[in-house]
Amino acid sequence: MSDKNAEGKLDEGKGRVKEAAGSLTDDSSLKNEGKVDKAAGKTKQALGDAADKTGDAISGVADKAKKTVN
Repeated sequence: MSDKNAEGKLDEGKGRVKEAAGSLTDDSSLKNEGKVDKAAGKTKQALGDAADKTGDAISGVADKAKKTVN
């Protein structure tokens, strides 16, 4: 798991807590802030997944190139 994935999960969890707290206290500002944090967390996770897949693909190409050279 990349750092972006971990950050994203943390932000998403923080957003869930803020959104729930905003709902319980009828604080629409806090609730909206929680929604923004959740969305940011999901975006970070998606970027982390894309980076992981790109890194894996590059490693695979490098391994094939090494085998071809040898």
